[in-house]
Amino acid sequence: MHPIVIIGSGMAGYTLAREFRKLNPDQALIMISADDAANYAKPTLSNALAANKHPDQIALADAQKMSQQLNMQIMTHTTVTQIDAANHQIQLIKDGQQSNLDYAKLVLALGASPIRLAFAGINQDEVPVVNSLHDYREFRQRIEQSQNKNIVILGAGLIGCEFANDLQHTGHQVDIVDLAPHALGRLMPSHVAEAFQEKLEQTGIRFHFKTTVEKMNKVENGYQVHLSNGQILQSDLVLSAIGLQPNTQLAQNAQIKCNRGILTNPMLETNQQDIYALGDCVEVADLVLPYVMPLMQQARALAKTLNHQNTAIHYPAMPVAVKTPAAPLTVLPAPLNIELDWQTESFEDGMLSKAIDTAGTLRAFVLLGATAAKQRLALTKLVPDLVPVAE
Repeated sequence: MHPIVIIGSGMAGYTLAREFRKLNPDQALIMISADDAANYAKPTLSNALAANKHPDQIALADAQKMSQQLNMQIMTHTTVTQIDAANHQIQLIKDGQQSNLDYAKLVLALGASPIRLAFAGINQDEVPVVNSLHDYREFRQRIEQSQNKNIVILGAGLIGCEFANDLQHTGHQVDIVDLAPHALGRLMPSHVAEAFQEKLEQTGIRFHFKTTVEKMNKVENGYQVHLSNGQILQSDLVLSAIGLQPNTQLAQNAQIKCNRGILTNPMLETNQQDIYALGDCVEVADLVLPYVMPLMQQARALAKTLNHQNTAIHYPAMPVAVKTPAAPLTVLPAPLNIELDWQTESFEDGMLSKAIDTAGTLRAFVLLGATAAKQRLALTKLVPDLVPVAE
């Protein structure tokens, strides 16, 4: 019998393998990884400096250990170049050698890639992104080589703010540049975003909103970052945290339907028979949710489906904890295209803001500060599920 093949060794791929092995210890399982397949939690990258974690301490286990733990063959430094859905076969390249691999079921855990922008004056490669342990290792090396500890971050989203907090806490001067009017603008209303921003500014972080980078000049000790509003920022290093884009090209080439992400039904099955998707690359019920809790729900459901117990994805309310200790924040993002009324209660150390729909139902909330955070569990229970058990 052919194996179940998982393409991707990120948190999605490993979580699925772990959940599947709880149900089925014997089915042949193969994971294919373009890198060394080290097992680590990507969310730990954005606060590793303050946690005093060296890059070598972040990985929980290497491929050999994970292979033994999960009774799974792991093919490292191997690229999947083509999926032949009709014949249940994939084409691989490793060390320049091409081969084919048959599968019974195929799982795409392809993740997402950072959005990259080109900037006048420098090569794109000079602006690092951090989306993997390999990226982070290089980023840390560049930080350690910098002289003045001035860092510009492009993007005031979740990742940009987490890295800013981490860097500022460890003695760096951070400037954040974003075209939006507020930090985390897609996740919460403006009045909460302003309060969040104020707490980060108190640590020394400087925000530059409603502007963008026009060009960068390389100078002796780093870069001059020219903004469209006329400001010039001096920086040792510029980090891009503009956002992520689901990796869909391999799927598209195999005539798998994609929109923002790889489209699946509630069983996480694509339009091609026996091909599934999960994690940052998947779009199910119009939702792309690049967070840990949705990934866990997907892995549990898909593990059952792969073990012949068809199980639809079930999304309860899943708040996101933002790792910004200077401004403790928990966000349950508001659903799109629903009319909401935001109601806010202020505390000495922050605020609680609730989004109520026209029927009087709680649909989203933002908890800023330790006092508000105590209400997380009680509020979460009041919010209806995001996705029904079946369509």
